[in-house]
Amino acid sequence: MAIRIGLIGKTNTGKTTFYNSATLGQGEISNYPFTTKMPAVGTAYVISPCVCREMKVKDNPVNSKCIDGWRYVPIELVDLPGLIKGASEGKGLGNQFLSVASQSDALIHVVDASGSIDEDGRIADPGTGDPLKDFEEIEGELVAWYVKIMENNRDKVLKLLKSSEPAEALAEPLRGMKIKPSEVAATLSRLNLNGEEFDSWTAGQLWDFAGTLREISKPTIIVANKMDLPGAMKNYKKLRDSHPDLIVVPASAEAELALRKAEQNNLIRYNPGDESFEILNEKALSQAQRNALQLIQRMVLKEFMRTGVQFALNVTVFKLLKMNVVYPVQDVDKLSDKHNNVLPDAHLLPSGSTVLDLAQLIHTDLAKGLLYAIDARTKLRLPNDYVLKDRDILSLVSARRRA
Repeated sequence: MAIRIGLIGKTNTGKTTFYNSATLGQGEISNYPFTTKMPAVGTAYVISPCVCREMKVKDNPVNSKCIDGWRYVPIELVDLPGLIKGASEGKGLGNQFLSVASQSDALIHVVDASGSIDEDGRIADPGTGDPLKDFEEIEGELVAWYVKIMENNRDKVLKLLKSSEPAEALAEPLRGMKIKPSEVAATLSRLNLNGEEFDSWTAGQLWDFAGTLREISKPTIIVANKMDLPGAMKNYKKLRDSHPDLIVVPASAEAELALRKAEQNNLIRYNPGDESFEILNEKALSQAQRNALQLIQRMVLKEFMRTGVQFALNVTVFKLLKMNVVYPVQDVDKLSDKHNNVLPDAHLLPSGSTVLDLAQLIHTDLAKGLLYAIDARTKLRLPNDYVLKDRDILSLVSARRRA
């Protein structure tokens, strides 16, 4: 199952531009509120050093890509309808937005750092909006959505509590949001609610429970977008200082989209996340294109070293979700599959995953007959409960088949 990252934020913050730049999608970009009316799902990539250079082989990936020794591993990126205050009560496209957002593994909260939108998400003069307030209002709507679900399922939870552990009972109405009992248990522990009867929780306790569970179950980074516009740096620092526990990434999704399109048209050499680009055909550039590239170089890459889009994806997957990249092969000598593809697949698994978890990810039959794994580097046999490390290369040996 692919890792799913949801893009959230007010309308007109640049979510769709971020989405298009990461997926080369064709989502509509405009200046009127609620341009994105339906969630769009596309393929983006996170980037990790490929093991091909270490192992001194020429790989030919199947489920991913390798470019200049970097492995591009696919993830799902979801562009969600913009949110405004009152969304948890159905205002705007709120209910649709929140139900899809809740099914993401992690969230990227895109904020217009230039302050160019008003409280309803309409375009305004730069500096007149309040990005910090925008962020906090949207976060409040997410917490309110959690509260609403718990309140609507109060009778069901109370019934389950008679025969189940508290974490199991409280997690039941939230399973559709990919929330695990372990995350509920961690929330109860952090708030010292283990000894409290659910039916006696105050409104404040329920809100705290929902807020903490939201943080634990949907880890989030802030993307301070439109950093190339006036006033953005001041608001970026304000966001960062007001939320020291969150990662705030300065970004210009518009610059990334321009670079990706120029690269696609063979005008420049550029890989997502690079700190620079190379013009391939100066004569093919129009004056407008030349000016745009110079502006990106001066206002974005020189100031921030990167556009921030790829960096935000990498941070979300590798730092927040703590994912490792693991390479299953069939032949540990050739590092190939049965079709002689070298290092064919790269899979993302959370820290703490085992050989058995990898087998289950690949195929249930493989997992059912799993005997052991072979480490391609050491040729040692590894038990099914061996905890995987980043960049492991393994052959899984099963009574049913080998991968």
